[in-house]
Amino acid sequence: MRPLELAKKFMGIFFSGQHLDELGSLLSNEFTFEGPLYKFDNGLDYIESLKDAPPIEFQYSVIAEYENELSACLVYQFSKPGISVPMAQQFEITNGKISHIQLIFDSRNFT
Repeated sequence: MRPLELAKKFMGIFFSGQHLDELGSLLSNEFTFEGPLYKFDNGLDYIESLKDAPPIEFQYSVIAEYENELSACLVYQFSKPGISVPMAQQFEITNGKISHIQLIFDSRNFT
């Protein structure tokens, strides 16, 4: 799967708020996540945090998307009741799996 296809599959599962364990098949054993509010050093902890607070009533609309051989980037408008903010996620790919996600957004509306 190309990096952009992998990123979009991840986003589809994430924003559905359902079957979040399926994300595990997309993540490498060395997966890390870095964002303005949370950081994770492995996929299991990341997925468990999503299951504890599933992404319900969240939506996104892609503004731009880019990929190269080892990464993909999605720039999108994130929306949930009372909040709409642009976000970007960079997905690094290693051996056909997501090894790192960096999420970038202005967190002022969330704190």
